[in-house]
Amino acid sequence: IKKRIIRWVILSRILPASVIGKILGLAHGGHGDDEAVLLFTSGSSGEPKGVPLSHRNLLANVCQFGTRLALPPGARLLGCLPLFHSFGCTVTLWYPLIEGYNLVTYPSPLEPKRLAELIAQHKVHLLLATPTFLRGYMRRVDPELFKSLAYVVTGAEKLPESLARAFEEKFGLLPLEGYGLTETSPATNVNLPEPESPDEGMPVLPNQRFGSVGAFLPGVAIRIANPATGDPSTLDKAGVIWLKGPNVFAGYLDRPDLTAEVVVDGWFNTGDIGRMDDDGFLYIEGRISRFSKIAGEMVPHETVEAAVNKALGLDNEAERKIAVVGIADERKGEAIAILSCISSDTIQQEVVDLRYKLMDAGIPSLWCPREIIPVDEIPVLASGKLDIKACEALAKGA
Repeated sequence: IKKRIIRWVILSRILPASVIGKILGLAHGGHGDDEAVLLFTSGSSGEPKGVPLSHRNLLANVCQFGTRLALPPGARLLGCLPLFHSFGCTVTLWYPLIEGYNLVTYPSPLEPKRLAELIAQHKVHLLLATPTFLRGYMRRVDPELFKSLAYVVTGAEKLPESLARAFEEKFGLLPLEGYGLTETSPATNVNLPEPESPDEGMPVLPNQRFGSVGAFLPGVAIRIANPATGDPSTLDKAGVIWLKGPNVFAGYLDRPDLTAEVVVDGWFNTGDIGRMDDDGFLYIEGRISRFSKIAGEMVPHETVEAAVNKALGLDNEAERKIAVVGIADERKGEAIAILSCISSDTIQQEVVDLRYKLMDAGIPSLWCPREIIPVDEIPVLASGKLDIKACEALAKGA
Protein backbone atom coordinates (compact mmCIF):
# COMPACT_ATOMS: atom_id res chain seq x y z
CA ILE A 1 0.00 0.00 0.00
CA LYS A 2 2.83 2.38 0.87
CA LYS A 3 4.40 1.93 -2.59
CA ARG A 4 1.06 2.62 -4.27
CA ILE A 5 0.58 5.78 -2.24
CA ILE A 6 4.07 7.02 -3.15
CA ARG A 7 3.45 6.23 -6.83
CA TRP A 8 0.19 8.20 -6.90
CA VAL A 9 1.75 11.13 -5.05
CA ILE A 10 4.52 11.29 -7.67
CA LEU A 11 2.04 10.98 -10.55
CA SER A 12 -0.14 13.74 -9.09
CA ARG A 13 2.87 16.06 -9.10
CA ILE A 14 3.94 15.45 -12.72
CA LEU A 15 0.72 14.72 -14.62
CA PRO A 16 -2.21 17.05 -15.41
CA ALA A 17 -5.43 16.41 -13.53
CA SER A 18 -7.18 15.40 -16.77
CA VAL A 19 -4.66 12.60 -17.35
CA ILE A 20 -4.99 11.40 -13.75
CA GLY A 21 -8.75 11.33 -14.25
CA LYS A 22 -8.46 9.15 -17.36
CA ILE A 23 -6.12 6.71 -15.59
CA LEU A 24 -8.62 6.39 -12.73
CA GLY A 25 -11.56 6.08 -15.11
CA LEU A 26 -13.28 9.17 -13.74
CA ALA A 27 -16.12 10.69 -15.73
CA HIS A 28 -15.12 13.73 -17.77
CA GLY A 29 -16.95 17.03 -17.62
CA GLY A 30 -17.82 17.16 -13.93
CA HIS A 31 -19.50 20.24 -12.52
CA GLY A 32 -18.74 22.17 -9.36
CA ASP A 33 -22.27 21.57 -8.14
CA ASP A 34 -21.91 17.79 -8.40
CA GLU A 35 -22.09 15.94 -5.09
CA ALA A 36 -18.66 15.43 -3.49
CA VAL A 37 -19.57 13.92 -0.11
CA LEU A 38 -22.70 12.81 1.70
CA LEU A 39 -22.72 13.56 5.42
CA PHE A 40 -25.47 13.29 8.00
CA THR A 41 -26.52 15.76 10.66
CA SER A 42 -25.89 14.67 14.24
CA GLY A 43 -29.54 14.00 14.96
CA SER A 44 -29.11 15.56 18.41
CA SER A 45 -32.60 17.08 18.28
CA GLY A 46 -34.32 14.71 15.83
CA GLU A 47 -33.70 12.19 13.08
CA PRO A 48 -30.35 12.56 11.22
CA LYS A 49 -30.74 14.14 7.78
CA GLY A 50 -28.60 13.43 4.71
CA VAL A 51 -26.60 16.48 3.59
CA PRO A 52 -25.01 16.27 0.11
CA LEU A 53 -22.14 18.76 -0.13
CA SER A 54 -20.86 19.71 -3.57
CA HIS A 55 -17.30 20.20 -4.77
CA ARG A 56 -18.04 23.93 -4.82
CA ASN A 57 -19.27 23.85 -1.21
CA LEU A 58 -16.14 22.11 0.07
CA LEU A 59 -13.64 24.12 -1.97
CA ALA A 60 -15.32 27.36 -0.95
CA ASN A 61 -15.18 26.44 2.72
CA VAL A 62 -11.53 25.38 2.54
CA CYS A 63 -10.70 28.74 0.92
CA GLN A 64 -12.82 30.64 3.45
CA PHE A 65 -11.19 28.89 6.41
CA GLY A 66 -7.72 29.20 4.87
CA THR A 67 -7.98 32.96 4.44
CA ARG A 68 -8.69 33.38 8.15
CA LEU A 69 -6.24 30.82 9.54
CA ALA A 70 -2.96 31.29 7.67
CA LEU A 71 -0.55 28.62 8.89
CA PRO A 72 3.18 28.71 8.07
CA PRO A 73 4.44 26.58 5.15
CA GLY A 74 4.95 22.98 6.22
CA ALA A 75 2.64 23.32 9.23
CA ARG A 76 1.29 20.12 10.76
CA LEU A 77 -2.29 19.42 11.81
CA LEU A 78 -3.60 16.62 13.98
CA GLY A 79 -6.53 14.82 12.36
CA CYS A 80 -8.39 12.66 14.86
CA LEU A 81 -12.00 13.80 14.50
CA PRO A 82 -14.34 11.35 12.73
CA LEU A 83 -14.56 11.98 8.99
CA PHE A 84 -18.32 11.34 9.01
CA HIS A 85 -18.53 14.56 11.04
CA SER A 86 -18.42 17.76 8.95
CA PHE A 87 -15.80 19.39 11.21
CA GLY A 88 -13.48 16.41 10.78
CA CYS A 89 -14.25 15.98 7.08
CA THR A 90 -13.56 19.53 5.89
CA VAL A 91 -11.15 20.98 8.43
CA THR A 92 -9.00 17.95 9.26
CA LEU A 93 -9.06 16.29 5.81
CA TRP A 94 -9.76 18.56 2.85
CA TYR A 95 -8.25 21.71 4.36
CA PRO A 96 -4.72 20.31 4.88
CA LEU A 97 -4.80 18.28 1.64
CA ILE A 98 -5.89 21.20 -0.54
CA GLU A 99 -3.80 23.86 1.21
CA GLY A 100 -0.70 21.64 1.25
CA TYR A 101 -0.18 21.22 4.99
CA ASN A 102 1.08 18.06 6.68
CA LEU A 103 -1.54 15.90 8.35
CA VAL A 104 -0.89 13.59 11.30
CA THR A 105 -3.80 11.17 11.64
CA TYR A 106 -5.09 8.97 14.43
CA PRO A 107 -8.35 6.96 14.34
CA SER A 108 -9.88 8.15 17.62
CA PRO A 109 -10.23 11.45 19.51
CA LEU A 110 -10.86 9.54 22.75
CA GLU A 111 -7.22 8.81 23.66
CA PRO A 112 -5.85 12.16 24.87
CA LYS A 113 -2.55 10.80 26.15
CA ARG A 114 -1.68 9.08 22.86
CA LEU A 115 -2.77 12.13 20.86
CA ALA A 116 -0.59 14.39 23.00
CA GLU A 117 2.38 12.11 22.36
CA LEU A 118 1.77 12.43 18.60
CA ILE A 119 1.54 16.21 18.91
CA ALA A 120 4.92 16.31 20.64
CA GLN A 121 6.52 13.72 18.34
CA HIS A 122 5.48 15.45 15.09
CA LYS A 123 5.58 19.04 16.42
CA VAL A 124 1.96 19.68 15.47
CA HIS A 125 0.93 23.35 15.04
CA LEU A 126 -2.87 23.10 14.99
CA LEU A 127 -5.18 21.01 17.15
CA LEU A 128 -8.89 20.83 16.30
CA ALA A 129 -11.20 19.46 18.96
CA THR A 130 -14.57 19.74 20.64
CA PRO A 131 -14.88 21.09 24.21
CA THR A 132 -15.67 17.56 25.38
CA PHE A 133 -12.30 16.33 24.10
CA LEU A 134 -10.50 19.35 25.61
CA ARG A 135 -11.60 18.13 29.03
CA GLY A 136 -9.77 14.87 28.36
CA TYR A 137 -6.56 16.77 27.59
CA MET A 138 -7.01 18.79 30.78
CA ARG A 139 -7.09 15.66 32.91
CA ARG A 140 -4.47 13.45 31.30
CA VAL A 141 -1.89 15.52 29.39
CA ASP A 142 1.39 17.04 30.54
CA PRO A 143 1.70 20.66 29.29
CA GLU A 144 5.18 19.91 27.92
CA LEU A 145 3.61 17.73 25.23
CA PHE A 146 1.67 20.72 23.85
CA LYS A 147 4.62 23.11 23.50
CA SER A 148 4.61 22.96 19.69
CA LEU A 149 0.95 23.99 19.38
CA ALA A 150 0.26 27.46 18.00
CA TYR A 151 -3.54 27.15 17.75
CA VAL A 152 -6.32 25.16 19.37
CA VAL A 153 -9.66 25.57 17.56
CA THR A 154 -12.90 24.17 18.95
CA GLY A 155 -16.34 23.64 17.46
CA ALA A 156 -19.44 21.39 17.41
CA GLU A 157 -20.64 22.55 20.85
CA LYS A 158 -20.48 25.61 23.08
CA LEU A 159 -17.08 26.29 24.68
CA PRO A 160 -17.63 27.09 28.39
CA GLU A 161 -15.68 30.14 29.55
CA SER A 162 -14.37 28.31 32.62
CA LEU A 163 -13.00 25.47 30.46
CA ALA A 164 -11.33 27.90 28.05
CA ARG A 165 -9.65 29.78 30.92
CA ALA A 166 -8.58 26.58 32.68
CA PHE A 167 -7.08 25.24 29.43
CA GLU A 168 -5.23 28.52 28.89
CA GLU A 169 -3.88 28.45 32.43
CA LYS A 170 -2.57 24.89 32.09
CA PHE A 171 -1.25 24.92 28.51
CA GLY A 172 -0.66 28.62 27.83
CA LEU A 173 -3.06 28.59 24.85
CA LEU A 174 -6.56 30.05 24.77
CA PRO A 175 -8.85 27.76 22.72
CA LEU A 176 -10.39 29.64 19.80
CA GLU A 177 -14.07 28.93 19.33
CA GLY A 178 -15.60 28.59 15.88
CA TYR A 179 -19.08 27.91 14.55
CA GLY A 180 -20.67 26.04 11.71
CA LEU A 181 -23.15 23.37 10.71
CA THR A 182 -23.11 20.31 8.49
CA GLU A 183 -25.28 22.24 6.01
CA THR A 184 -22.64 25.01 5.74
CA SER A 185 -19.74 22.64 4.96
CA PRO A 186 -19.30 23.46 8.02
CA ALA A 187 -17.29 26.56 9.04
CA THR A 188 -18.88 30.02 8.98
CA ASN A 189 -17.13 31.76 11.90
CA VAL A 190 -13.89 31.46 13.84
CA ASN A 191 -11.92 33.43 16.42
CA LEU A 192 -8.21 34.00 15.82
CA PRO A 193 -5.26 35.18 17.93
CA GLU A 194 -5.05 38.95 18.18
CA PRO A 195 -2.71 40.53 15.60
CA GLU A 196 0.40 42.36 16.69
CA SER A 197 0.41 46.07 15.90
CA PRO A 198 3.38 47.03 13.68
CA ASP A 199 3.72 50.29 15.60
CA GLU A 200 3.00 50.85 19.25
CA GLY A 201 -0.27 52.67 19.69
CA MET A 202 -1.51 51.95 16.17
CA PRO A 203 -5.08 50.59 16.29
CA VAL A 204 -5.74 47.16 14.81
CA LEU A 205 -8.98 45.38 14.03
CA PRO A 206 -9.80 42.70 16.63
CA ASN A 207 -9.50 39.05 15.60
CA GLN A 208 -11.33 37.57 18.54
CA ARG A 209 -13.99 38.39 21.08
CA PHE A 210 -14.20 36.08 24.07
CA GLY A 211 -17.65 34.54 24.41
CA SER A 212 -18.33 34.88 20.69
CA VAL A 213 -17.79 32.29 17.95
CA GLY A 214 -15.77 34.80 15.95
CA ALA A 215 -16.25 36.97 12.89
CA PHE A 216 -17.78 35.62 9.69
CA LEU A 217 -15.62 33.96 7.07
CA PRO A 218 -15.41 35.74 3.70
CA GLY A 219 -18.45 35.33 1.49
CA VAL A 220 -20.90 34.40 4.27
CA ALA A 221 -23.97 36.63 4.57
CA ILE A 222 -26.22 36.78 7.64
CA ARG A 223 -29.67 37.95 8.54
CA ILE A 224 -31.50 37.69 11.86
CA ALA A 225 -35.23 36.93 12.11
CA ASN A 226 -37.67 37.30 14.97
CA PRO A 227 -38.15 33.74 16.34
CA ALA A 228 -41.87 34.32 16.95
CA THR A 229 -42.89 36.04 13.71
CA GLY A 230 -40.07 35.29 11.25
CA ASP A 231 -39.83 39.00 10.39
CA PRO A 232 -36.36 40.51 9.82
CA SER A 233 -34.73 41.92 12.94
CA THR A 234 -31.69 44.10 13.60
CA LEU A 235 -28.45 42.13 13.85
CA ASP A 236 -27.79 43.20 17.43
CA LYS A 237 -31.00 41.59 18.72
CA ALA A 238 -31.09 37.86 19.40
CA GLY A 239 -33.06 35.94 16.80
CA VAL A 240 -32.95 33.03 14.37
CA ILE A 241 -29.77 33.03 12.27
CA TRP A 242 -30.12 32.70 8.49
CA LEU A 243 -26.96 32.24 6.38
CA LYS A 244 -26.13 32.44 2.69
CA GLY A 245 -22.89 31.75 0.81
CA PRO A 246 -21.02 29.42 -1.56
CA ASN A 247 -20.51 26.93 1.28
CA VAL A 248 -24.25 26.51 1.96
CA PHE A 249 -25.79 23.23 0.76
CA ALA A 250 -28.61 23.01 -1.78
CA GLY A 251 -30.94 20.70 0.15
CA TYR A 252 -31.40 17.48 2.11
CA LEU A 253 -31.12 14.06 0.51
CA ASP A 254 -34.53 12.92 -0.79
CA ARG A 255 -36.34 15.32 1.56
CA PRO A 256 -37.69 18.26 -0.45
CA ASP A 257 -40.23 18.83 2.32
CA LEU A 258 -37.52 19.45 4.93
CA THR A 259 -35.46 21.47 2.46
CA ALA A 260 -38.40 23.81 1.81
CA GLU A 261 -38.65 24.47 5.56
CA VAL A 262 -35.06 25.68 5.96
CA VAL A 263 -33.86 26.92 2.54
CA VAL A 264 -35.59 29.99 1.09
CA ASP A 265 -34.07 31.79 -1.93
CA GLY A 266 -30.65 30.41 -1.05
CA TRP A 267 -30.89 31.48 2.60
CA PHE A 268 -30.48 28.68 5.16
CA ASN A 269 -32.31 28.70 8.49
CA THR A 270 -29.69 27.40 10.95
CA GLY A 271 -32.16 26.83 13.79
CA ASP A 272 -29.75 28.67 16.11
CA ILE A 273 -30.51 31.80 18.09
CA GLY A 274 -27.82 34.47 18.05
CA ARG A 275 -26.86 38.10 17.65
CA MET A 276 -23.97 40.11 16.21
CA ASP A 277 -22.04 42.95 17.85
CA ASP A 278 -20.84 46.18 16.21
CA ASP A 279 -17.49 44.60 15.22
CA GLY A 280 -19.13 41.69 13.40
CA PHE A 281 -18.63 38.99 16.04
CA LEU A 282 -21.41 36.43 16.37
CA TYR A 283 -22.77 35.24 19.71
CA ILE A 284 -24.73 31.99 19.84
CA GLU A 285 -27.38 31.74 22.55
CA GLY A 286 -28.45 28.20 21.70
CA ARG A 287 -30.47 25.99 19.38
CA ILE A 288 -34.07 27.07 19.09
CA SER A 289 -34.91 23.49 20.11
CA ARG A 290 -33.01 24.18 23.34
CA PHE A 291 -35.22 27.05 24.48
CA SER A 292 -38.28 26.76 26.68
CA LYS A 293 -41.13 29.24 26.38
CA ILE A 294 -42.12 29.91 29.99
CA ALA A 295 -44.89 32.42 30.67
CA GLY A 296 -44.16 34.00 27.28
CA GLU A 297 -40.39 34.29 27.86
CA MET A 298 -37.78 32.35 25.86
CA VAL A 299 -35.43 30.63 28.34
CA PRO A 300 -32.09 29.35 26.91
CA HIS A 301 -31.17 25.90 28.23
CA GLU A 302 -27.44 26.35 27.57
CA THR A 303 -27.29 29.51 29.68
CA VAL A 304 -29.03 27.75 32.55
CA GLU A 305 -26.71 24.74 32.14
CA ALA A 306 -23.62 26.93 32.36
CA ALA A 307 -24.95 28.59 35.52
CA VAL A 308 -25.81 25.23 37.12
CA ASN A 309 -22.38 23.79 36.31
CA LYS A 310 -20.74 26.83 37.88
CA ALA A 311 -22.97 26.74 40.96
CA LEU A 312 -22.24 23.04 41.52
CA GLY A 313 -18.53 23.24 40.69
CA LEU A 314 -18.84 20.94 37.68
CA ASP A 315 -17.11 23.10 35.07
CA ASN A 316 -13.98 20.99 34.72
CA GLU A 317 -15.58 17.55 34.88
CA ALA A 318 -14.44 15.26 32.05
CA GLU A 319 -18.00 14.05 31.46
CA ARG A 320 -21.36 15.80 31.56
CA LYS A 321 -23.06 15.47 34.92
CA ILE A 322 -26.20 17.51 34.23
CA ALA A 323 -28.41 18.55 31.33
CA VAL A 324 -31.26 21.05 31.22
CA VAL A 325 -34.57 20.04 29.62
CA GLY A 326 -38.01 21.56 29.31
CA ILE A 327 -40.98 19.77 30.87
CA ALA A 328 -44.71 20.42 30.64
CA ASP A 329 -46.26 22.85 33.11
CA GLU A 330 -50.03 23.40 33.22
CA ARG A 331 -49.77 26.97 34.48
CA LYS A 332 -46.79 28.38 32.53
CA GLY A 333 -46.68 26.07 29.51
CA GLU A 334 -43.19 24.79 30.29
CA ALA A 335 -40.79 24.57 33.21
CA ILE A 336 -37.08 23.89 33.56
CA ALA A 337 -35.87 20.53 34.86
CA ILE A 338 -32.38 19.10 35.26
CA LEU A 339 -31.24 15.61 34.40
CA SER A 340 -28.52 14.70 36.90
CA CYS A 341 -26.26 11.67 37.25
CA ILE A 342 -24.92 12.92 40.59
CA SER A 343 -26.10 10.48 43.25
CA SER A 344 -28.08 12.04 46.08
CA ASP A 345 -30.63 11.12 48.73
CA THR A 346 -31.89 14.69 49.20
CA ILE A 347 -33.12 15.67 45.74
CA GLN A 348 -35.89 18.03 46.84
CA GLN A 349 -33.66 19.95 49.21
CA GLU A 350 -31.05 20.20 46.46
CA VAL A 351 -33.63 21.80 44.16
CA VAL A 352 -34.28 24.49 46.76
CA ASP A 353 -30.57 25.05 47.45
CA LEU A 354 -29.77 25.21 43.73
CA ARG A 355 -32.51 27.76 43.07
CA TYR A 356 -31.07 30.04 45.75
CA LYS A 357 -27.54 29.67 44.33
CA LEU A 358 -28.72 30.49 40.83
CA MET A 359 -30.72 33.52 41.91
CA ASP A 360 -27.73 34.76 43.93
CA ALA A 361 -25.73 34.51 40.69
CA GLY A 362 -28.28 36.69 38.87
CA ILE A 363 -30.34 33.98 37.17
CA PRO A 364 -34.06 34.95 37.03
CA SER A 365 -36.41 32.88 39.17
CA LEU A 366 -38.35 31.88 36.03
CA TRP A 367 -35.19 30.21 34.67
CA CYS A 368 -34.47 28.15 37.79
CA PRO A 369 -35.22 24.40 37.74
CA ARG A 370 -38.49 23.13 39.12
CA GLU A 371 -37.15 19.63 39.66
CA ILE A 372 -34.08 17.39 39.38
CA ILE A 373 -34.50 14.07 37.55
CA PRO A 374 -31.93 11.40 38.54
CA VAL A 375 -30.45 9.43 35.61
CA ASP A 376 -27.64 6.89 35.27
CA GLU A 377 -25.78 8.99 32.71
CA ILE A 378 -26.26 12.03 30.49
CA PRO A 379 -26.80 10.94 26.84
CA VAL A 380 -24.18 12.30 24.44
CA LEU A 381 -23.33 11.66 20.79
CA ALA A 382 -20.00 10.42 19.42
CA SER A 383 -18.93 14.02 18.80
CA GLY A 384 -19.48 14.88 22.47
CA LYS A 385 -22.62 16.91 21.74
CA LEU A 386 -25.60 16.49 24.01
CA ASP A 387 -28.17 14.04 22.66
CA ILE A 388 -31.19 16.31 23.06
CA LYS A 389 -33.70 13.78 21.76
CA ALA A 390 -32.55 11.14 24.28
CA CYS A 391 -32.57 13.70 27.11
CA GLU A 392 -36.15 14.67 26.32
CA ALA A 393 -37.15 11.00 26.30
CA LEU A 394 -35.60 10.50 29.75
CA ALA A 395 -37.47 13.53 31.08
CA LYS A 396 -40.80 12.32 29.68
CA GLY A 397 -40.26 8.85 31.12
CA ALA A 398 -39.45 10.12 34.61
